Amino acid sequence: MAFDNLSDKLNNVFKRLRSKGKLSEKDVKDAMREVRLALLEADVNYKVAKDFTNKVTEKCIGEKVMESLTAPQMVVKIVRDELTELMGGEKARLNTASKIPSVIMMCGLQGSGKTTHSGKLAKMLKKQGHRPLLVACDIYRPAAIEQLKVVGQSVDVPVFEMGTEKPEKIAVSAVKHARDYGHDFVILDTAGRLHIDDDLMKELERIKSAVEITDILLVIDSMVGQDAVNIAKSFNDLLEITGVILTKLDGDTRGGAALSVKAVTGKPIKFVGTGEKMDDLEEFHPDRMTTRILGMGDMLSLIERVEDQIDEKQALEAAKKLEENKFDLNDLLAQFQQIKKMGSFKQILSMIPGIGNQLKDVDVDEKQFSRIEAMIYSMTERERTKPDILNASRKKRIAAGSGTTVEDLNKLLKQYEQMKKMFKQMNSRSKGGKSMRKMLSKNGLPPNFNLPM
Repeated sequence: MAFDNLSDKLNNVFKRLRSKGKLSEKDVKDAMREVRLALLEADVNYKVAKDFTNKVTEKCIGEKVMESLTAPQMVVKIVRDELTELMGGEKARLNTASKIPSVIMMCGLQGSGKTTHSGKLAKMLKKQGHRPLLVACDIYRPAAIEQLKVVGQSVDVPVFEMGTEKPEKIAVSAVKHARDYGHDFVILDTAGRLHIDDDLMKELERIKSAVEITDILLVIDSMVGQDAVNIAKSFNDLLEITGVILTKLDGDTRGGAALSVKAVTGKPIKFVGTGEKMDDLEEFHPDRMTTRILGMGDMLSLIERVEDQIDEKQALEAAKKLEENKFDLNDLLAQFQQIKKMGSFKQILSMIPGIGNQLKDVDVDEKQFSRIEAMIYSMTERERTKPDILNASRKKRIAAGSGTTVEDLNKLLKQYEQMKKMFKQMNSRSKGGKSMRKMLSKNGLPPNFNLPM
């Protein structure tokens, strides 16, 4: 995950500070020197890292932090506040036009993920109640139009295309089409190049001149590290972008781009790509990203993800069945399928305060979900509803059919029985059942069920 190494190094610095109690000016300066090195190792722009640590040092000394008995906590608070400010302070929203449609121009280098993230953005807007329209303005790359059509189909959003007509003419016609058919957002998927050149910029400028653009979003791959910041600066200097979509922030990236883009370009990160699925796009919250970096979790984002992906009605029904001792393996399967919708299990757990740091060296086996599904799907309907009939021969058949072992199946059944037993005990108390039902409806996670690791 992004920022793992940075989080470890920062927490080590803070740990050493906490062990000192009162702090001297030297303690603060030594700590900030380590913080600066950690930022540089995370691929943060050198000037950004230097200015950041100088600012934190100045605030710590100026506010006489060292004289306080809670000096280490105050240093952490100052670092947290300044990190948040470094990344923009507040969430940056999409701009909207005074009359429909609002036009978003997606730009970036070839291979940055413009087309995919055009689709992700369209899906997000549709979920919010908007009527987006995807527009194929990349007329050069082979199969670019077909790719956008596939993306559009996968998110159930229409695609406007005019073949190899000039991109600016396509944009003008698309905006007219959007007005005629009530689309309130137009997303222009433009062409990219392997590098920034005059032809690319002139084409984007022609599109910008032809239609009223409300947002110019630059899509950047965070895996390219410091180059991401350089690319953002170049595009902004030539085109004046309004925001950035930073992709692959879920990967093994050092995360420096997220901390440097706003400081270098003056333009905010508006969205981050966190996975390969079309749902894996998040609005960028600087304060929440800061708490993730500092190992404090991100409960607000987790709650939003749960509310977005978990079917509350289904979860309540599952909880009711548990209370009435009617919860079977079909219900368990449905619960796991809801959890899968939320994304990477390790990513979800990292949002819980106090857990993220503990998972650094833990290999969370995402395939465990698939094995559980395979085992349950290999059962007959009667076996799923009455698992107590599973004898040795039935277990052997299910294990063979699912590509697992009898041991795996026994483990699943044991955990299932433990969960039912726990709920039976909770339900025996007057208020326990109701509180646990509420918990399950909010979390969608079977209580007392071991994590797949």
